[in-house]
Amino acid sequence: MQANTLRVLALLVHTPKVNETPIIQKETMRQTSPIIIILLALAACFTATPKAQAQSVAVKTNLLYDATLTPNLGVEMGLGKRTTAQLSYGLNPWKFSEGKSIRHWQLMGEGRYWFCSKFNGHFLGVHAMGGQFNMAKVNARLYTINWPKDLKDNRYEGWNAGLGVTYGYQWILSRHWNVEAAVGVGYNYIHYKKYPCETCGTVEQQGHKNYFGPTKLALSLMYVF
Repeated sequence: MQANTLRVLALLVHTPKVNETPIIQKETMRQTSPIIIILLALAACFTATPKAQAQSVAVKTNLLYDATLTPNLGVEMGLGKRTTAQLSYGLNPWKFSEGKSIRHWQLMGEGRYWFCSKFNGHFLGVHAMGGQFNMAKVNARLYTINWPKDLKDNRYEGWNAGLGVTYGYQWILSRHWNVEAAVGVGYNYIHYKKYPCETCGTVEQQGHKNYFGPTKLALSLMYVF
């Protein structure tokens, strides 16, 4: 037994080392469909590649975002033992009765650091986001800046871009299923045009807002490959 052990050690010692290699109108809504296709294609590529499987890849949906009738999809891929990158996309194309609308799309990318190991436990992240909106006849506002006060009587159309930080936690339910809770805060630059009604083409007012506050709230169901 000792002789065999010595032979193995001798082989390891003499083995040469290998160097390491180092919203909007309908036309706008239609333009967002390629993004969904890209996300689905990325997910398919990741799950079909053995290297990606070793790194771990997950697809997810934010149930809280779904509850606003906004279908959304996220893809998260492991980069290292404690790091992952995520890309998520949400689209609300619906127009309701009496001209009510919260039509928008939002794209968010995020890098994450995990305190234990990826897809398990606590994590911190940095995210960037951007999108477009076309909203009318709904009683909603960004409360940290109390805007817009008159969305229920007017239509607002525009775009946003911003940055933020995230804290979250993932629970492992089984070999492939996880649940994630996350909250984010940050900054958004919002450029808008105000119209007097949901079908009017005359701009009544335009400008921008600097928003500081919550930028993310998620309770996601995810499948880990």
